[in-house]
Amino acid sequence: MNDTREPAPTPTEEPRSIGLDLWHKLIHLISPPADAEALREVVEELIDEPLSATGISPSERVLLANIMRLRERRVSDCMVPRADIVAIDVNASIKELVEEMSANGYSRVPIYRETLDEVIGIAHVKDIVPYLAQQRPCVIPDILRPVLYVAPSMPASKLLLQMRQTRQHMAVVIDEFGGIDGLVTIEDLVEEIVGEIEDEHDAPSTPPVVAQPDGTLLTDARLTIEAFERQTGLRLPPLDGEDVDTLGGYVTHLAGRVPHTGESFSTPSGLHLEVLEMDQNRITRLRIRPNRRAAPRTAEAE
Repeated sequence: MNDTREPAPTPTEEPRSIGLDLWHKLIHLISPPADAEALREVVEELIDEPLSATGISPSERVLLANIMRLRERRVSDCMVPRADIVAIDVNASIKELVEEMSANGYSRVPIYRETLDEVIGIAHVKDIVPYLAQQRPCVIPDILRPVLYVAPSMPASKLLLQMRQTRQHMAVVIDEFGGIDGLVTIEDLVEEIVGEIEDEHDAPSTPPVVAQPDGTLLTDARLTIEAFERQTGLRLPPLDGEDVDTLGGYVTHLAGRVPHTGESFSTPSGLHLEVLEMDQNRITRLRIRPNRRAAPRTAEAE
């Protein structure tokens, strides 16, 4: 006797989008116990997937990518270099301190004794206001806050967490010999994720590379060589036995000494670098004249 019953349907899995699968994985991994490395892999998958699959907007994608990149950044990548630190001697008056803060638009300033390598505290404008409001006498040692010292090799993400836990917004970066290498604020670290943060005290920014009608380039000497080459398509030949990061450092090592305003130097590839501005012994602005065979391109042209 033949069985007339229809065969049971083969179970099929309901189709789901890749984005939904990834979000489920992400939610599962966030719930403890979570595998940190697996969580990173899932987030990277979300970043790489197209918008239609994940529902993540371009701005959210950028934030996720920056957060993932932060784990590879070190304090030395985010800090303000020593030459750009604004600090005050402990023997200065409160009036001088307030004037310096006002001129630079800073709410916190490192305080040193005799030399910058001996930072002894941080002055915060909030600690000065009560004395000024009540017209009470005050000296800088009365308002010093403790200093957070960090190594340049410290992961930026670890410092951001430490600053959040200790409620300190500024750290002094020291080198292997105990000297001051730079300064980093919590704003510097947050900018690694969300981009440049400008407030009412910031001067209007100028492009680091500006093309001139005569074919030359005006550049900020603090611009890294990597960024300059990426923006212009030009290449600076490496210096024998020298490892420099910025255009200013490159010119200084090319000259073999501290150059003077108006001096020009040439590279083997035919680039001519002219010193336009100096801040004491530091180059601040350059004019670069490419050879005619290498037409530069700039971010503005792109």
